[in-house]
Amino acid sequence: MINLENKNIILTGATGGIGSSIVDTLTNLKSNLLITGTNEKKLEELKNKYKNLISIKQDISAHDELESFIDKCSQELDDRIDVLINNAGITKDNLTIRMNKDEWDKVINVNLTSTFLLSKYVIKKMLKKKSGKIINITSVVGHTGNLGQVNYSASKGGILSMSKSLSLEYAKKNITVNCISPGFIETAMTEKINDEYKNQLKSKIPLDKFGSPQDIANCTAFLCSDLSNYITGETIHVNGGMYFS
Repeated sequence: MINLENKNIILTGATGGIGSSIVDTLTNLKSNLLITGTNEKKLEELKNKYKNLISIKQDISAHDELESFIDKCSQELDDRIDVLINNAGITKDNLTIRMNKDEWDKVINVNLTSTFLLSKYVIKKMLKKKSGKIINITSVVGHTGNLGQVNYSASKGGILSMSKSLSLEYAKKNITVNCISPGFIETAMTEKINDEYKNQLKSKIPLDKFGSPQDIANCTAFLCSDLSNYITGETIHVNGGMYFS
């Protein structure tokens, strides 16, 4: 039932575990996908895998370049952006008393400020067409907090609140803004966790397992599609039941 044919979609953070799965899913659903990231090798691999993929290397922490980046994306997509997926994010974990300002600033700048700016510039394009969707990938720790992640949880919590405000501002222009909040997902990041701590984490998850990147990609595809047209300002939790809102 999900049909993304001819949907023009921008995806940031395309080269990570979740990002790559989103690329596979949205491309197989025949969307016109433009991807960005900082890992040039992985971007090239994805472009070689899917010949119709548009790839632009862009550091989203370079805030003064983001408006021209969105202009370039718009040109590549024939002046029509249907969906923006803000998936890019970083971590710089540390206990609060040991966390320096640089660790705080880098996470806030990439995860929150870049999401704000990309959304702002894309909304300007969407207003001309009076339609569009923004999907922000957040995290369960934006709701629950987490040891050693005051910067990361603040950035993700900020995205959640920001998305609600954006959804209210632009609903009458037929622009929807929603979040997907992953729990613990099997990626390169969670592979580094030792078995003892993994078991502790799984004991808090009613489904007793980590999710897969495909679980996030499936939810993303739904929100990109016309099936979600009457949903805005919401967060969909994909966490195996470990947190309910």
